[in-house]
Amino acid sequence: MKGLKGLRGRLIFVVGPAGAGKTTIAKELAKRLRAALLDMDMFARPASERIMTLAGLDPEDRDSDEYKKLCRDLGYRMTMNAALDQLELGLDAIVVGPFTKETESAEWLEAELSRLGERRSEVEVKAIYVILHDLELYRRRIEGRGLAADEWKLRNWDSFSRSLAVRQIKWKLPDDSVLYWDNADELDGERLSRLLEFVGNRHGSPPQTDSM
Repeated sequence: MKGLKGLRGRLIFVVGPAGAGKTTIAKELAKRLRAALLDMDMFARPASERIMTLAGLDPEDRDSDEYKKLCRDLGYRMTMNAALDQLELGLDAIVVGPFTKETESAEWLEAELSRLGERRSEVEVKAIYVILHDLELYRRRIEGRGLAADEWKLRNWDSFSRSLAVRQIKWKLPDDSVLYWDNADELDGERLSRLLEFVGNRHGSPPQTDSM
């Protein structure tokens, strides 16, 4: 598929552990940037639920070894395919997910972008790593969501909580294209403005705090 000349798409990753608040941040950015929002879990959920059900496993499971073997990589492939389609059209895409394994690989991002061919040079990439520095806050937020998909996490908290450690994003990006964001405080207008400044608010839309 040929891209539209003169249009430069942005690929904005919002990554980090469960409970950090990735989706909340991504939705607010997508609303103001008028960008496509591709949440890996929501995007791939129907396929994952079907695959797990056919395998005789819990369709809500998102953490077990069985889920990772059957569904994890497929979910990321589906999500990135959709994001790359947006970029080929010169449109912005905000991609949300843990991206644990992917951020550990210096080559992963470039391999994905190479699928765009000559269009690669027209894509601007930003990465926001959303974190909390308090394990108890993670737990309270995960419990507060009340999601069936979180039951495994809470039952196996001692082992799951080890995955909440802050990881370095190893992608080959300029320092000013990666932001580690402590999301313990409310995402008010001032904090949202800082995030918009980081990603670049081409539409010039001011933060709308009345809908927060």
